[in-house]
Amino acid sequence: MRVTVIGAICLSLAACGGRGGKTPSSTARTTSHKEEIQGAATKSSVFDFLNAKPDQTVQVNRYLWTASLDVLSFLPVQSVDPFTGVIVTGYGTPPGGGRSYRATIHIKDPALDARSLNVALQSKGGAVSASTTRAVEDAILSRARQLRIADGKL
Repeated sequence: MRVTVIGAICLSLAACGGRGGKTPSSTARTTSHKEEIQGAATKSSVFDFLNAKPDQTVQVNRYLWTASLDVLSFLPVQSVDPFTGVIVTGYGTPPGGGRSYRATIHIKDPALDARSLNVALQSKGGAVSASTTRAVEDAILSRARQLRIADGKL
């Protein structure tokens, strides 16, 4: 009995699909429109991350990246993504005590520039003052300049 009911439901749903009603010209137009759309877009799949792309490079300034990890070394690193330039840390107390902080650092550009660096600090009590965030950004930029000078690329 159940099989008969399920079979009847499946057949009635299949009958609803209908293949008729389209004229050949509208079908041809739809096909050419689909080809235009598919031709414009690049084909991708779930497994694209496995394909190596030799021309893909990291667009993050290495001095800012190293300086960020150096200056905020007292914070435990939770997540790092060098391709997008994001470093996320957990809560940690700076040397000398005080409140515990966590940071999210975003390096947006390969240039060694203040506009390339974005630091967001948070304490367990809420937001951190802008002057504290600015002081951390300045410390990272100063350390990045020191690393660049030590590397001899100035």
